[in-house]
Amino acid sequence: MRVSELSQQSGVSTASIKYYVREGLLPAPDRVGYNRSEYGSAHVARLRLIRSLLDVGGLSVSATRTVLAAVDDDELPIERLMGTAQRSIPVPEGRPSRTAVAAIGRVGDSLGWHVQPDNPGILIAARVLEHYEALELQELASLLEAFATAADAVARAEVAVAAAAGDRDRMAAIVAVGTVLGDSLFAGLRRIAQEAAAHDARPQHTTD
Repeated sequence: MRVSELSQQSGVSTASIKYYVREGLLPAPDRVGYNRSEYGSAHVARLRLIRSLLDVGGLSVSATRTVLAAVDDDELPIERLMGTAQRSIPVPEGRPSRTAVAAIGRVGDSLGWHVQPDNPGILIAARVLEHYEALELQELASLLEAFATAADAVARAEVAVAAAAGDRDRMAAIVAVGTVLGDSLFAGLRRIAQEAAAHDARPQHTTD
């Protein structure tokens, strides 16, 4: 198909398609004649992946390029692909306090987690704990174990789904997209659950 047809099928403008090719996000089309290029169904699937990482995942073009390169690397172990996807997500600047990091380590130990000390999640979680402390909201800090337990259940389910994919290309896509977009899904569902929990916690008024 021509670029105009690819644009129609994918919903991505021709200008964006050509930009993604120049930036190395989208493979170049096949040359089939003078001044004519042909795109295929693989380009449609790739564009959907690109837009998911950019629009929903909020990654930069540079970070998206890094994640896609990891997806395309058949020699890269899945756990390293997951690490690449994790590190593509923006994290707060600065170093968290040792106290906050230690608190994250303790809850991780209680759940049997074995992770690298530079895992970006440690920085993100520790910085949140620092803000709780600065605002003197110890009640929120006490929810750390509940959050960790929920995250553990979700992460194990994600890994199980990826492992069951069988095909390496599909497994890589599941890991990359699940890692980047999973944060948004979890946040959305949490907001829904918060409203439902608040509703259930309201005093029930009965009439005689």
